[in-house]
Amino acid sequence: MKNVLICASVLSSMLTIAQKKDSTNTKSIDEVIMNTYIKKDSDYSNKMSLKAIEDPQVYSSIDKGVLENQLLFNVDDALRNIPGLQKMWSATNRAGDGGIFVNMRGFVAGSSLRNGLVAPITTSMDAINIEKVEVLKGPSATLFGSNVTSYGGIINRVTKKPFENFGGSVSLAGGSYNYYRVQTDVNAPLTNDKKLLFRLNTAYTNQGTFQRTDAKNSFYAFTPSLTYRPTENLEINAELEMYETDAYPETAFFFYFPSSQLGADNMNQLERLGYDYKQTYAGNGLKTTAKARNFFGQVNYKINKHIKSSTNISTSYSYSNGFNPYFYFAPKSVISENPLDTELGIVRADQSTNGSKKTYFQVQQNFNFDFNIGNMRNRTVAGFDYMRVKDNQSFLSIGVFDWVPFKRANYSDMNGQTVADRYKYYQNLPNYDFGVNNTYISSGIDNIYSGYISNVFTPIHGLNILAGLRYESRSFEGGKRGPNLADSYTQSAWSPKLGVVYQIVPEKISVFGNYQNSFTSNGYYTSDKAGNIQLSAPERANQFEGGFKTNLLRGKINTTLSYYNIKVNNTLLNTGEVTALGQAVQNQAGSLTSQGVELEANAYLIKGFSLMAGVSYNDMKYTQADKDVAGKRPATASSPWLVNFNASYQFVDGNLKGLGFGIGGNYASDNKIVNSASMGTFILPKYFVMNANAFYDTKKFRIGVKVDNFTNERYWNGFTTANAQPLANIMGSVTYKF
Repeated sequence: MKNVLICASVLSSMLTIAQKKDSTNTKSIDEVIMNTYIKKDSDYSNKMSLKAIEDPQVYSSIDKGVLENQLLFNVDDALRNIPGLQKMWSATNRAGDGGIFVNMRGFVAGSSLRNGLVAPITTSMDAINIEKVEVLKGPSATLFGSNVTSYGGIINRVTKKPFENFGGSVSLAGGSYNYYRVQTDVNAPLTNDKKLLFRLNTAYTNQGTFQRTDAKNSFYAFTPSLTYRPTENLEINAELEMYETDAYPETAFFFYFPSSQLGADNMNQLERLGYDYKQTYAGNGLKTTAKARNFFGQVNYKINKHIKSSTNISTSYSYSNGFNPYFYFAPKSVISENPLDTELGIVRADQSTNGSKKTYFQVQQNFNFDFNIGNMRNRTVAGFDYMRVKDNQSFLSIGVFDWVPFKRANYSDMNGQTVADRYKYYQNLPNYDFGVNNTYISSGIDNIYSGYISNVFTPIHGLNILAGLRYESRSFEGGKRGPNLADSYTQSAWSPKLGVVYQIVPEKISVFGNYQNSFTSNGYYTSDKAGNIQLSAPERANQFEGGFKTNLLRGKINTTLSYYNIKVNNTLLNTGEVTALGQAVQNQAGSLTSQGVELEANAYLIKGFSLMAGVSYNDMKYTQADKDVAGKRPATASSPWLVNFNASYQFVDGNLKGLGFGIGGNYASDNKIVNSASMGTFILPKYFVMNANAFYDTKKFRIGVKVDNFTNERYWNGFTTANAQPLANIMGSVTYKF
C-alpha cells in the first residue's frame, strides 16, 4: 500500500502551478513564487508596518499561495508549515473553547485573532477568506491583551480584501473518505468610480474520516466583505464571517489510570494489546451542531502624512449544541467492581453542550505616528481597547456510559438515541436533581479596559529600539461555575515590552533581542473533586529572547535564529483528578520555565525552486510545584523536537510553464501526555509524516492534486489525550477562473 501511494504521489507530481491571478497588478510568475514563499513583512506584529529585518518580534507567516499550492482548505491544516508549532486537538466545535488547540514554545494556544482583533472560531476554520496567516511568537499581551493571547504566541489570520476589477473563481474538490467540496470567490466593484468594492468567498464541505467514512460531517462558510473609499484619505471596511458545522468530534482518549495499571506507557504498546487505530468505538448520531458569527468593521483615516487613525469594531459569537463523546483506557473492574476483571478496554462517556453560547464585543482605536526628531525617526502606535465577554455555556454529563473491550464488540450501541435516552433516564428519576448532579454551568460577564503605547525609535540608520507598555483592567460582574456562584472581582496589570534590532549588514543581517511580557487573569478554577472554586491570582510570564535575522541575495533567502527563555509564575496545574461532572481539578502550582531554540528558513534558491523549513527544540519544566510534577515537563507541553519542511518547484517559462510539484513533511519527537510521579509517563510516539502535492495553472483554469501522509504513518496528537490522526489520503481539485 505504501509503495502504491508513493508511486501515485510521484505520478501526480506531473501537475502543478506557475501563474497566479488575484489582483489588478500584473506580476511575472517568478515574482509571484518569490512573494508567496519569501515575503514576511508584517503590519500586525507591532500594530505598525515593519520590515522583518528591523522587527525585534519573531514571527512566521503563510501566504494564501502556499495554501493553494498544497491544496489546503482550512487554516488548521495550514499550520503544519509553521516552525515550532504542533497541533494538539482538532476543533471540537464547542462554544467558547471548541476551536483547534496547538502548542508553541511549550504553551497551549488557539486561533483567536482576525486582522489584529479578537475573533475566535470554535469550529474547523475554513481558509476560503484567508490572505495569509501570521503567527507571532512569545508572550504578546502588550499590544493584543491578555484575554486571547498565549505565552507561546498568537495566531492572527489576515483576510482577503476586495479589489478594483471584476473577477473570481469556482472550485470543485473531492478525495478520500468521501470528501467533496465546492467553493467560490467573486469580486466586483459596485460603482463605476470603483470607490465601493464587494467580495464574497463561500464554501461548502462534506466529508467522512479515516475512522468513519460515512460520517457526512458538513462545514459551511460564508464570508462577504465591503470596502468603500470615498476619498483618498478615507477607507471603510466591513467583513462578516459565518461558519456552520454539523460534525462528529475527533475520537479522544484520556488517561485517568497510571501507566503501570494500564500495562503500557505508549500508544504502540496499547495497539499491541488490542487497541484498534481505525475504530471510533461509538455508533452514529453523536454529532455537535455549531455556529460562529463574526463581524469586523474598520474606518481608516489618514489625518496627514504623519498621522493615521484606525477605528475598529469586532463582534464574535459562538454557539454549540449536541453530543461530545470521550473515552479512556481502563480495566473492566472499573465497571464490574470485580478485582479479577483485569481485561484492559475502553470506558465510554459523554459530555454534551446544551445551547451553549459565548460572545465578544470589542472596540479599538489606534493612532499611528511617523515623524522625525532631528534626523531620528519615530514610529508610534497609541490606542485604547474595550472588550465585553459574555459567557453562557451549559454542559450535560451522563458520566460513564459503559465499558467495552478493544475488539469484537458492538460499538454501535452507544449512539445518538441511546445516549439521549440515558440523559432522559436521569432527568426523569424521582427525587433526583439532574441540574446539580449532571449539569455544569459556566456563565458571567467580563469587561476589559486597556490602553497601550509602543514606539520604535531609530537614532541611527540600522538601529531600532522598541518600547511599549499596556495597562489592562478586568472587571468580572459575577456568574456561575458549575453549582457554585462566582463572585464579582477586578484584577489589573501592566505589561511592558522592549526590543532592540541592529543591522550588522544593512538590509541583510541583523541581531535582535527582546523582552516580552504577558499575564492571564484565569478567574475562578475548580479546586477539589467536590467542585468547589477559588479565585486565582493573575499568572505572569516574562520572556527574554535574542538571535539573528538575515535577508540575503536581494531578498531571496530570509532566516531567523533565536533563543528564548520564558518564566511563568502563579500557574494553574491540573492535579489529574476530575469532578463527577468531568471538570478538571486544578491548583495554583507555582512556576515553570520554558526555554528553547528556533530556526526558520525561507528560500527562493534557483529559478522556480522554493524551500520553507524550520526546526525547534523546547525544554520546559515545573520549577516550583507539587512534588508530583516538580522538575518534570508539563503534560501539555507537546513534543520537545519539531521539524517542518516543504520544497516546491515550478516551471516559470517554456512549454512546461505552469507545471510544478512539491513535497513536505513534519517530524515530532516523543510527546509525554502523562508525566507525574503518581501517574508515571505515557508517550505519544515520535512520527514523521510526508505529504506531496502537484498543480497546473493557466489563465482560465487550475488543476491540483495532493497526497497527505503518503507513507501511511500511524501517529497521534493530543492535549493530555491520544487522538489518532488520518492515514494516507488523496485529494484533487479543478478551478475555473473568470
